[in-house]
Amino acid sequence: MAVYTEVTDEELAAFVAAYDIGSVLSLKGIAEGVENSNYLMHTDAGFFILTLYEKRVVESDLPFFLGLMEHLSTRGITCPQPVKNRAGAALGRLAGRPAVIVTFLDGMWVRRPDARQCAMVGEALGKLHLAGADFAGKRPNALSVQGWPPLLQAVEGRADEITPGLGDVIAQELAHLDGVWPKGLPEGVIHADLFPDNVFFLSGQLSGLIDFYFACTDAFAYDLAICLNAWCFEQDASFNITKGMALLNGYERVRLLRDDEVEALPTLARGAALRFLLTRSVDWLNRAPGALVMPKDPMEYLKKLRFHQRVEQARDYGLAR
Repeated sequence: MAVYTEVTDEELAAFVAAYDIGSVLSLKGIAEGVENSNYLMHTDAGFFILTLYEKRVVESDLPFFLGLMEHLSTRGITCPQPVKNRAGAALGRLAGRPAVIVTFLDGMWVRRPDARQCAMVGEALGKLHLAGADFAGKRPNALSVQGWPPLLQAVEGRADEITPGLGDVIAQELAHLDGVWPKGLPEGVIHADLFPDNVFFLSGQLSGLIDFYFACTDAFAYDLAICLNAWCFEQDASFNITKGMALLNGYERVRLLRDDEVEALPTLARGAALRFLLTRSVDWLNRAPGALVMPKDPMEYLKKLRFHQRVEQARDYGLAR
């Protein structure tokens, strides 16, 4: 993630002293993403990820995220595990921010995924949905259809700075989706942000999932729609139906979609595209000073939204029924 909060050597040493992981040998900022300040930390005990939570993460949500990672691990999902200090607490404070140390996962994310990798992601998503079925925690999705109007208000006065007419496009799409958004679909814990940079591969196999800080309780098919947006488009914004088929088939090898989920998929995919168009627009227009990376381009998701607006049925994404 993009580094927003600097940590002094003195602050870091005092923080790590409460853990049984030895002394810090090195600390390197991870300059990707837009949400939190992440560091790769090397100590006498090995490698860890140190995360400082920035403004978009609500501190009261952190026990849900950390508890979910622990729960999923017990159900066979490979994901980072919170490291607890000697007092038994995983969550602390560092440089004025809530902070946590989690275990390091081996692997790398792929910048241009192929169909085989999309199939593995679909299967992993299905397993995640089943693994979270008995997780006791609940967290509403603040970035579903009910959460989009405040984001529109935050950008509509300046959206045309990104591209002319964007404010009207977003407002019209939000009005449409608000009237047709599916209800009553199967739901449970979803990742809600399973982009390629949150999935690691090692020796040709999927090795783990990271970044559960958008996880929430929502429709499983909405999570699948997010993955269609994130994994199945090419760099020219064309949809790759081979990748879509692989991802959907991989998911259904684990969890079969109900008929109402299949019918809702085009609407959910439109909503997922709008969600990332909105949040990327907010970030683009409010760039954090000192961040090591530029915010991601909102126009990518405007192009994806245009594609979804032309889709009539789930078969157009590669679902063979």
